[in-house]
Amino acid sequence: MAGSGTKKLRIVDMAYIALFAALMAVCSWISIPATVPFTLQTFGVFLAVSVLGGRRGTLAVLVYLLLGMIGIPVFAGFQGGIGCLLGTTGGYILGFLLSALVMWAMEKLPGRRGVILTLSMVAGLVVCYAFGTAWFMVVYAKKAGEIGLMTALGWCVFPFIIPDLLKIALARIISRRLAAAIRLQ
Repeated sequence: MAGSGTKKLRIVDMAYIALFAALMAVCSWISIPATVPFTLQTFGVFLAVSVLGGRRGTLAVLVYLLLGMIGIPVFAGFQGGIGCLLGTTGGYILGFLLSALVMWAMEKLPGRRGVILTLSMVAGLVVCYAFGTAWFMVVYAKKAGEIGLMTALGWCVFPFIIPDLLKIALARIISRRLAAAIRLQ
């Protein structure tokens, strides 16, 4: 369909999408125990989109989420199933897709180079935090009663800001080397 505006995925694209969906699963299993465990899930999202680009990276995140939804234990703590997404922290997991979409949108507008890619990761993280926190507050209110915004942020966002910024820095460093090594078109 030349000229239709759609780009077909090549087999190599599908392989990279699957590889990065699997990488996100492995990243979710790497956990530092805490009240809410620190995982490398966001690192996997940032790396997928920064290496594969917006379209393929977003598809990798979508595949990861779909695998988890159908019950494959790809989420933190070797969990899977729709229940993980409907729980209090499910909004943060679904927010990974929003992060990828924000990064893809920023790639389309100002580009993917240097500081723009880093800013797109930060913007994606902010969107993930916002969506996840709103989700947390709604689900928590249904289960245990109303919760204030500052309390929710104190539990779910503030402890993760510095680790997530470090994950962004690590993803930037690794993505430069990986992108150069695999040279996707």
